[in-house]
Amino acid sequence: MELSKSQQQIMHHLKMRGPQTVKILAKRLDMTTMGVRQHLADLQMKAYVGQTQQEKQTRGRPVHLWKLSGKGHQQYPDAHSQMSLELIDVIRAKYGEESLSELITQRNARVQDHYQAELGSSGSKLEAKLARLCELRSEEGYMAEIRLIPNGWLLVENHCPIYAAAKSCQQFCRSELEMFQQLFAGMASIDRTDYLLAGARRCAYKITSAPAEVEEINRLE
Repeated sequence: MELSKSQQQIMHHLKMRGPQTVKILAKRLDMTTMGVRQHLADLQMKAYVGQTQQEKQTRGRPVHLWKLSGKGHQQYPDAHSQMSLELIDVIRAKYGEESLSELITQRNARVQDHYQAELGSSGSKLEAKLARLCELRSEEGYMAEIRLIPNGWLLVENHCPIYAAAKSCQQFCRSELEMFQQLFAGMASIDRTDYLLAGARRCAYKITSAPAEVEEINRLE
């Protein structure tokens, strides 16, 4: 991808934060609005970005939001997508759907064991464990981040490096949610709030402290 550093920053911000206005991009990236417009025009000409429909405001004229195009999202690779799809098709055809699901379950069990060991070494506090999980997911290409919300946390995965495989076999997604729930069993409840395969731009999980954990946090405060 032959883009300037500023253009790469703009694309990364759109990937992480979703559709944005020129003014917000300029402020967040410490650029002039004119500079951002020029970069966006060039990125649009190369088909990496596009504009959404006008968004109404309480005052003033409607504004345009800029977002990544399909080509723009493709610049963040789906790891070994073609090979993954071929392997899934072979296993499904030869051994059946049940055997495929069992293989995915076994694979996720190994991942869960790895996560469990890593989270165990991060201390006993829920927030520290979530931060470590976020690091692990980012290392695997999920572009993850943890956000504090009024009644808990939000684990956001801005990219799915196994999107093609997950689209072909949604057991990957079911197993992922189950894995997160098991990792934090007794400490927190975890629910999926945004789902890429359902049309959202990312996957996101809401983490709510279990009652005992909430009482401990309140006691420490």
